Amino acid sequence: MMKKTDSSYFNMNSFKEDNIRAVDAKFEAQKIAFAPLCFQAVRAMLELGLLKAIEESGDDGISCKELSEKTGVSEYGAGVLCEMMLGMNVIKLAKQADEERFVIGKTGWMLLEDDLTKVNFWFTNDICYQGAWDLTASVKNGKPEGLKVFGDKWTTVYEALSTLPEKAKKSWFEFDHFYSDIAFPEALPIVFAEKPRTMIDIGGNTAKWSISCCRYNPDVRMTIVDLPGQTAVAEKNAAAAGFSDRISFCTGNVLDSTTKLPSAPDAVWMSQFLDCFSLHQITKILKKVYEAATPETNVYVLEPLWDKQHFEASSYSLMATSLYFTCIANGNSKMYRYEELVNAISEAGFELKTAHHNLGSNAYSLLVFRKKQVK
Repeated sequence: MMKKTDSSYFNMNSFKEDNIRAVDAKFEAQKIAFAPLCFQAVRAMLELGLLKAIEESGDDGISCKELSEKTGVSEYGAGVLCEMMLGMNVIKLAKQADEERFVIGKTGWMLLEDDLTKVNFWFTNDICYQGAWDLTASVKNGKPEGLKVFGDKWTTVYEALSTLPEKAKKSWFEFDHFYSDIAFPEALPIVFAEKPRTMIDIGGNTAKWSISCCRYNPDVRMTIVDLPGQTAVAEKNAAAAGFSDRISFCTGNVLDSTTKLPSAPDAVWMSQFLDCFSLHQITKILKKVYEAATPETNVYVLEPLWDKQHFEASSYSLMATSLYFTCIANGNSKMYRYEELVNAISEAGFELKTAHHNLGSNAYSLLVFRKKQVK
């Protein structure tokens, strides 16, 4: 019998009801119509130091002239940007001021200080923004047509990661690690309650999970499976952490029939990995895991599922991330719902034993599978 730890999620009925007033719907439509300009206005406010200067002005606020003098931005430039920020509720006008003065709003504070917002914003700017122009072509062709902004020799973003411009690479890895790494402290006790001695880390990336496991348990031995560019980085990181003797590597494309997984591991780990593949590919990968696994092998899948989030904003962020997969990453994957991911894995011969939801501040789900018992 499957054990399932659960709690409340945001109300999915919001996707079924259309109770918004027509006047408000029209305003929402204008936000969409001008969204690219609004995004770039926020970027300008951040990069020119305008939003930070407004925050630092406190409750007294700052005038447009003072803002211009403090940042070196022309009064005209500061003015048009701040007017748009007023319209977006990023900043507000100071109360009881003799002249028009700007103060930070709650939304502006989030853009400056909230880690989730900052990671999402700069990931969108540095990885997705230019390529999003080709979203329509990506949907039509089933290929990440926007990826060409980083070069024309890649079929997926994962092959290109080690050669991305430094700013884009930084934003990509900060985005990737921000989401999954936060759940690691809660996932480690769950995984090691089963006392695994050998674990395959598929899609091990920079080796953060494998290193975390070695630090958590002195006996476990890890094998990272990933593409050549990633295993090269992971190997350096493992050595720097002092775990070269306990972290080994299997370099190759897990979808390639020539890539074989080590046999009979105690555990197989996939953290924010399966969302990089279509449902058909997920089943294909898990069939390869099935061949390597024993009936006692625990297969752990850590994913943020958009229908298992506490807040609508979190679900929205995951839905938007799916578009990154469409036009930049690979053209055929997405952030999944709980049931569709479980079904794709079950088709490979596994059954869900336990589902641990709400791990970390980003509400990750840790799904634990084993081979289906033959009756």
